[in-house]
Amino acid sequence: MKDQIIEKMYEYTKIPYQKYFKRNKPWEVDKATLLNYPEGTLGNGLGNFLSKNHFDMQPKLEDHDIIHVLTNTGISVTDEIGMQYYLLGNGKRSLYLFLVILSGTPFYPKQIKYFIEQYRRGKKAHPFYYLNFSNMLSVPVKKIQHIFNI
Repeated sequence: MKDQIIEKMYEYTKIPYQKYFKRNKPWEVDKATLLNYPEGTLGNGLGNFLSKNHFDMQPKLEDHDIIHVLTNTGISVTDEIGMQYYLLGNGKRSLYLFLVILSGTPFYPKQIKYFIEQYRRGKKAHPFYYLNFSNMLSVPVKKIQHIFNI
């Protein structure tokens, strides 16, 4: 039940967030194009992530799914909250990040150790959340993970 509440909150806030807070331009690439990138590249990894989870590209929110690929984070509600803790540890500060952490954490008090672990993982990684990932689609995922200690 609590997962459904959090997911509904995300659905209700996603469109206003895309429209009013995300200033970047949507990527001009689709899932099929991503899947044509060489295996092991960020583009192919994103295409596989989207296909595996039955997702489509979400305009202006592409970086979110890239972070899933780079950090190897799942898509459950606790994984999503944990990923925001990771990004907080990595230095990211955004309204969305704080909303997810502040609204999600109280629903999952038994997961606090996991959230703290994710925060620490983010602290150990070199800051990467701000990169222009659309220019990095042909770069191997493992290379990015190695360079940024992800």
